[in-house]
Amino acid sequence: MRIEVVTLFPELVEAVAAFGVTARARERGLWTLGTHNPRDFTADRHRTVDDRPYGGGPGMVMLAEPLERAIRAARAALCASGVVAPRVIYMSPQGEALTHRRVAELAEQAGMVLVAGRYEGVDERVLERMVDLELAIGDFVVSGGELPALLLIDAVVRLLPGTLNDVQSSVQESFVDGLLDCQHYTRPEIYEGRTVPAVLLTGDHAEIARWRLKQALGRTWLRRPELLAARGMSEEEAALLDEFKREQGATAF
Repeated sequence: MRIEVVTLFPELVEAVAAFGVTARARERGLWTLGTHNPRDFTADRHRTVDDRPYGGGPGMVMLAEPLERAIRAARAALCASGVVAPRVIYMSPQGEALTHRRVAELAEQAGMVLVAGRYEGVDERVLERMVDLELAIGDFVVSGGELPALLLIDAVVRLLPGTLNDVQSSVQESFVDGLLDCQHYTRPEIYEGRTVPAVLLTGDHAEIARWRLKQALGRTWLRRPELLAARGMSEEEAALLDEFKREQGATAF
């Protein structure tokens, strides 16, 4: 996997490759990171990358020409490495909501270009000409596209084969099966008067799996019921959710 990021702050983006799981994956050669600063593609001595918006209003807008040149350079780098027709993704609060399904799809790609905007946004004509997909990490706005790009990179890289030491780590998480993850516990067995659920101490793997599925269904029902509605349930899962509700007590909800 090769990822090229168009950003005014390459040092910020490169930090994702310096720590934790993504750093180890990079050291193993599972992915590479390149950055392209639009300021390097300007023609004036001030390296101008923004200007006032037509029609007035607050803030500035990223100029089309240096941004497009940077995107073209990023695409060229990918093509030179053997990536055929790399997709250009713009991180935007107006984009498609980023989901696990989309992350898994992107993890199958050989490479991609991520565009991190700044200021009030970028010239719309660049989006029309160069961008294949817009992605949003939530219904809120941050100061630039770098942080959303870092989140996407982390999510994609951890799905690459060989990134995680335990392959089960990436298949037993929230959203993988359309459910939130169940709760987890570790030592000590008793902490501040609260004990680990007894079933987790039995060594009965079938019962533990059943308990974990029941808790995942219940937690999803409590916190993100729309996920259950979209996913649907088998008869066994519906029975487990009913059991969860009875155990919790109807008056609690």
